[in-house]
Amino acid sequence: MAITFTYVGGPTGVLEYGGLRFLIDPTFDEPRSYEDPGSTPLVKTRGPAFAADAIGSIDVVLASHHEHPDNLDIAGKDLAMAAPLVLSTPEAAADLGGLVVGLAPWQTHAVGPVTVTGTPALHGPPGSEEWVGPVTGYLLKAAGEPSVYVSGDNASLDLVREIAARHAPVGIAVLFAGAARVPAIDAPLTLTSTDAAEAARILGVTQVVGVHCEDWGHFSESRADLEAAFAGTGLLVDTPRGVTVTL
Repeated sequence: MAITFTYVGGPTGVLEYGGLRFLIDPTFDEPRSYEDPGSTPLVKTRGPAFAADAIGSIDVVLASHHEHPDNLDIAGKDLAMAAPLVLSTPEAAADLGGLVVGLAPWQTHAVGPVTVTGTPALHGPPGSEEWVGPVTGYLLKAAGEPSVYVSGDNASLDLVREIAARHAPVGIAVLFAGAARVPAIDAPLTLTSTDAAEAARILGVTQVVGVHCEDWGHFSESRADLEAAFAGTGLLVDTPRGVTVTL
């Protein structure tokens, strides 16, 4: 079965794998500002490649976390909660209820022929958990297919090394880059472009899909920065907005 990826914008994309359609971190609002008392306003600068009602059938939503609109916005949450299954953090399962299943690190959940394993993630530097909250990544495996790592909002290469120690080599990595920053924390909250390239090397991947590096004002690095970091490697897949690409 073909493995495909359709980039929607920001962190959002549709991964077809093992005969299933996985929607990653759904964000479908049009440009706007999100205000949360006591937190830095987050500004969405560009809308999705297509609206939520054009996404088609979804088997599983992979939500790295539920507390930040750049990973799960209003329209994205509505779409996720109408899906047959949402995999996210245990905290998201407790808060959102419904068909949300929380995965602790290394916990698995079988969806048809695909086994999804929760992978550890850190949304910023060590010690930032109190401010940014919990996040998770995912490893997808199906018989006869290359494995797929979805990093979520992970900024830690040490955790990538832990994942590699258990599961390398990984076939395909969907890496959340963009080096997101907010004034309250003086460090990247997601992978820098350079760290994304290093993560790919650590995991031994053959292909990288880069997301989470445009469409939001607090992303400090761009798609161009990510492409520069991967120049000459042949790893980074070209994923035009709204176009389904075979991996």
